[in-house]
Amino acid sequence: MLAKMTSKNQLTLPKSVTQAVGATEYFDVETRAGQIILTPVRIQRGDAVRAKLAELDLTEVDIANAVEWARATAAAPALAAEPIAPYPVTKP
Repeated sequence: MLAKMTSKNQLTLPKSVTQAVGATEYFDVETRAGQIILTPVRIQRGDAVRAKLAELDLTEVDIANAVEWARATAAAPALAAEPIAPYPVTKP
């Protein structure tokens, strides 16, 4: 099958190819040994992220502690002899 590149560097993929990989809007694009490799990528929507957060049972306090820990870690110089302790997790 052939796919023609337009003047705007766009390709139209043959319908049989897109049907073979399933419904997807995005592709990871890479080159390997002179070939263009397209890999379908499923983008997680906000609903999936919210569901994962609910599954983890994170509270606002957990998130605030994580942000505080990240900011403190970024501001503090790293010392090789002292491992950085993980941020505290609290449950209500």
